[in-house]
Amino acid sequence: MKAEVNPGAEIFSESSVVELRESLALALRAAAYHGFGEGVCNHFSIALPQQPDLFLLNPRGLLWEEIQADDIVIVDSDGNRIAGRHEVEPTAMFIHAAIHRIAKKSCVLHTHMPYATALALTEHGCLDTQLSQNAMRFHNRVVVDKQYNGFALDHSEGERIAIAMGGADIVFLRNHGVVVCNDRIDYAYDDLYFLERACGAEVLARSTGLALAGVSNDIAAKVALQADGERLQSALFFKALGRKLG
Repeated sequence: MKAEVNPGAEIFSESSVVELRESLALALRAAAYHGFGEGVCNHFSIALPQQPDLFLLNPRGLLWEEIQADDIVIVDSDGNRIAGRHEVEPTAMFIHAAIHRIAKKSCVLHTHMPYATALALTEHGCLDTQLSQNAMRFHNRVVVDKQYNGFALDHSEGERIAIAMGGADIVFLRNHGVVVCNDRIDYAYDDLYFLERACGAEVLARSTGLALAGVSNDIAAKVALQADGERLQSALFFKALGRKLG
């Protein structure tokens, strides 16, 4: 009898994909280490090079802190598992697939991390990018999706969110959480980390009840450009997390 061939096995073992699996698993463990996880919910995904209709994704039922490279699965845009030994949450790709396809983002990180989500619950709905230095790196990169419709249980809701992004890297989902995107995993994780740091500083500052001292639009825009020119720091931070978390 002829052995059944897994059509995704060859893709799964390609060196570039192996490296991406390791990086995605590291990003998930780092997010757990920094307190960004929530049970076994939420997902990180990245499109495969040369095959943008296939994606690496964390599987169903694993804590982010325990995920290793061989736990990562390959899925198509409908969330069907192409390769990998774990199951996939059926709704996992409803938000991610649309953002990859419509917003043209390679790496998509979705969390309910505490401080960013806290700001998503406010009337303003997001971070003030003219307050802290960390917040200014996101100036003109953030949008708010103010239309909360409950769980994203179909592709139409993901498509609505992707369209609402309007090309932005980061979307605060009202009453829900946040999505951070970039073309590289290390850059995306760096943005995720500093976004939550900036949101935490704003929440703490607002809790004092004191008047807040923002900067001008010009200064915030200048700092955003400066931060974008220091992306070596993003790569070095991610490598340091690799040494820390193994």
